[in-house]
Amino acid sequence: MFSISTLVDVVRIPPSLFGTTLKKAAVNILKEKYESMINADLGYIIMILDAKVDEMGKMIAGDGGTFHRVQFEALTFYPKLQEIVQGEIVDITDFGAFVRIGPTDALLHLSQVMDDYLKSDVKSGMILANQSGRTLKVGSTLRARITAVSLGKAAAMGKIGITCRQPFLGADAWIAEEIKKSTGDSDKPAKEAEVEAS
Repeated sequence: MFSISTLVDVVRIPPSLFGTTLKKAAVNILKEKYESMINADLGYIIMILDAKVDEMGKMIAGDGGTFHRVQFEALTFYPKLQEIVQGEIVDITDFGAFVRIGPTDALLHLSQVMDDYLKSDVKSGMILANQSGRTLKVGSTLRARITAVSLGKAAAMGKIGITCRQPFLGADAWIAEEIKKSTGDSDKPAKEAEVEAS
């Protein structure tokens, strides 16, 4: 889930940035420190949006920089358990696929794709279903549910697990087929079914 979080910190403005505005210097320092960081409480910190810097800073003996309290807003992404997400397959492996959701990739294990015997073809970048003939490939878009989230300090990139083994989850084309079956209107074009799905 994307959200805007308000945070407070103290930034050190080095003498090399004294020629720029206080706000611009603080935002640049905050960007270097926080952007692309994973925090156990906030999730993925994507971008620093705005900052309010106290003009009156503090100095420490022997340090040429000034220290300022700053309140700032950051765009964050925190994946929540059971949340439904839209994603795109970016890589196929022997054990499943990596799906881009927001700023990170989640693992869709072969066992979580569907109730069918699946074969992963890494060379051609596809997952093939034996009975239904359905396929997933790099670039396919799908809808999935988040089943596992690990954003602790040990996980440098964070780990997210997703599943498509529930009704109305999976590749967009599969969902359109399920909608057709559930409404009992097989004469309706696929495009109309897709519109109803969203």
